[in-house]
Amino acid sequence: MLYNIMPSFIQEKVDIMKSEMVEDDIVDNWFLMQYQWPVVTILVFYLAFVLKIGPDLMRDRKAMSLKYVMLAYNLFQTLFNAYIVSFIFIPGSFSYLYTHSCVPLPRQHNPLWMRLNEAAWYYYISKIVDLLDTIFFVLRKKHSHVSFLHLYHHTAMVYMCWGYLRYFKGEQGVFQGVLNAVVHVVMYSYYFLAA
Repeated sequence: MLYNIMPSFIQEKVDIMKSEMVEDDIVDNWFLMQYQWPVVTILVFYLAFVLKIGPDLMRDRKAMSLKYVMLAYNLFQTLFNAYIVSFIFIPGSFSYLYTHSCVPLPRQHNPLWMRLNEAAWYYYISKIVDLLDTIFFVLRKKHSHVSFLHLYHHTAMVYMCWGYLRYFKGEQGVFQGVLNAVVHVVMYSYYFLAA
């Protein structure tokens, strides 16, 4: 009996997921969006570098200072994340998101559709740039900072942001993205000032 119920239950969930998928000829053709292989390649090289290549490269070397590189990186991250946060201040976005976050308007009736996707794409790119954090840890020999949780978080964020923007575009992710970008503005501002 369970055998007969389970496949239909799973098929029902798969059908629901397929009905939620959103395709868009414009967004799906943006840089690093059309196919998943570039994202997977970036993540494979990232993991290979921080787990094997980087530590082997740094084994017999002194830790790199990278002071000015870190200053530039932290300033860039602060400004880039502030730019992402600025999308929430587009005229009409607060009222639209408050009214339609759970039940969005169809794309053709949504004046903010492209701007929200543009913000989501910048957020996705910021998650790729965030991978540099770990590379800097390796080059500065701060191996204790490179934990499983750190690697899982950064890897999963990149892949999930790509999947969200490629298949499930919509208003439901705006709040989390803006909140995360605000946290990054504060965090990288602190890192910049502390350096």
